[in-house]
Amino acid sequence: MKHQARKRFGQHFLTDQGVIADIVDAINPQAGQHMVEIGPGLAAMTQPLVERVGHLQVIELDRDLAARLRQHAQLTVHEADVLKVDVTALAAVLHTQSLRVVGNLPYNISTPILFHLLDHVSVIQDQHFMLQKEVVERMVAKPSTAAYGRLSVMLQWRYAMEMVVEVGPMAFDPPPRVDSAVVRMTPHAQPAPVAVALLSELVQVAFSQRRKLLRHTLGRWLQERGVGADFDVQRRAEEVAVAEYVLLAQQASASRPFL
Repeated sequence: MKHQARKRFGQHFLTDQGVIADIVDAINPQAGQHMVEIGPGLAAMTQPLVERVGHLQVIELDRDLAARLRQHAQLTVHEADVLKVDVTALAAVLHTQSLRVVGNLPYNISTPILFHLLDHVSVIQDQHFMLQKEVVERMVAKPSTAAYGRLSVMLQWRYAMEMVVEVGPMAFDPPPRVDSAVVRMTPHAQPAPVAVALLSELVQVAFSQRRKLLRHTLGRWLQERGVGADFDVQRRAEEVAVAEYVLLAQQASASRPFL
């Protein structure tokens, strides 16, 4: 019986075999690698992936789809909300510090998933995700561009990222109303040490009124913490590089060690 896509799960199933082949080639799975697929759905990418790696861990929230997936001997199925999955614990069970994570993420909760995985990046080798193209453009955006924002800073601090495949709506059933793209996210080997919550707060304040100069937003935040004396607040948030935001967060953390 054909599975009906469920709106509450944001389901759009990839069906274009040419696109699937392009994505799998971009991922370049190798035999024996520990790979986790988020939201495998009808297994369009699952099958070619498992053929290359030999065994696959899959996380599927839809119980009907999870039941179908359990019929595949080469899959370990985790029927769960990925936002509640302890990826670090999963890596420990698999005796690896090098998970490869892939998935066609539900567009309605893609950003929360990206931030959830940020907490587990120490056990991740790389990530390849299908997302709304507009979101990918924000993720990879450079300073002084309209797409550059909080998501750009928070993810680029921890990952090197690139858009690797662009996908039109007709590659899916049902077709989404937006264009899609696949992003490759490779964790930096030696990221600048910083308190993630503090960096997130700082960046959120900076971009809270992105049309205004930072002296109207971030300036007060920095002044309250006694840092950033040499930081130019006569700029807008989008003009500040990732490294500068990280440095400010480090300074703020040092001035208030309990943060």
